[in-house]
Amino acid sequence: MSTEWLSLPADSRWPMADRRDTVFLRSRLQKRYRGGRRSAIGVRPGKLWRTLLTVVVLISAGFARADERTERDKQIDAAISKALDHLAKKQLPSGAWAIDQPQFGESTSSTSLAVMAFLAAGHVPGEGPYDQHIQRGVRWVLDQQQPNGMLVRERGHGPMYSHGISTLMLAEVAGMTDDALAERCRDALKKAVRLILSAQSVRKDRNSQGGWRYHPSSNDSDLSVTGWQLLALRAAKNLGCDVPAEHIDAAVEYVKRCSTRNRGFGYQPNSGSSPTRAGTGILCLEICGVHHSPETLGAADALLQDPLRADQEWFFYGVYYCTIGMFQVGGKHWEQGKGHLIPLLLNLQAEDGSWSGRQGQERNFGTVYATSLSVLALSVEYQYLPIYQR
Repeated sequence: MSTEWLSLPADSRWPMADRRDTVFLRSRLQKRYRGGRRSAIGVRPGKLWRTLLTVVVLISAGFARADERTERDKQIDAAISKALDHLAKKQLPSGAWAIDQPQFGESTSSTSLAVMAFLAAGHVPGEGPYDQHIQRGVRWVLDQQQPNGMLVRERGHGPMYSHGISTLMLAEVAGMTDDALAERCRDALKKAVRLILSAQSVRKDRNSQGGWRYHPSSNDSDLSVTGWQLLALRAAKNLGCDVPAEHIDAAVEYVKRCSTRNRGFGYQPNSGSSPTRAGTGILCLEICGVHHSPETLGAADALLQDPLRADQEWFFYGVYYCTIGMFQVGGKHWEQGKGHLIPLLLNLQAEDGSWSGRQGQERNFGTVYATSLSVLALSVEYQYLPIYQR
């Protein structure tokens, strides 16, 4: 059996200096064996990491020293730690997290974003201080699945948003646990993926082909809804779900049609770009393996010249896509983008560890939405969520 994976990547670092426990090592190991597949010696991942955990701790201890990390790293760690504590306190007795607007309430999208925030910081089901928060959240989402596969509880004009986000979460968490919860996630994931593929196949005009819109029956598409479905499909495919390549290819072509002359991406083809839409288009193409395309590099250049600002509508939505998208591009785009986005986000955090929207509709969504997206953005370099790994 190869033992190359016993040594963590040279650039790895612990997410929180005061939480160097087995939770984070477990997520590192399980990333290499997602989906419960057996190793070359026939040991399931859960047993494998337990057998070798002590060895890994000793090997990694030599380069996980806190004094090798920058002051900015420590600020990010502290911000994420406070944010997770806030999210834990905001979880409802049912296991759900809510959107503050009365018409939404308990929400599969906000619950899934909160769960992914914990996963992105290295916490997994079955271990650590947030074990029950994660498991209760996942089970609540699973309990909301409708007979047609739709993962939605809240009432709104665009249920495919929640469905895409929740499908993405289930695909990620299914690879981080090896118990009955993983089987429930996989069963629900199959139904959820079938719904996404079916919605993509609805008859549409040429400009809308390959994308998604608010409802499974929608006959048009937009980049925002398409982004979540594409992330969900990519994560599900990584886990081993049956996602035919032609569906990913068709979605990539739709995203490219939203490109605005290689200077950004529009909400729909032939519409104008914004930093948030640019980040969405970049991430969609990058996670689908279309690396450094003219559309992506042009949008990334435009983001350096006209970066996301805190006074813009959908700022936190944009922080998520711009940060993770630029990280995927890497190089100067990530270094310069990080230099702008990370300090901006850290300065906006409240004393209780939360973030909240200040513009447009985000002002009414509450702290769970903004805090979860902020943690996902800040934790991108941890690379614990497989969908965001380079």
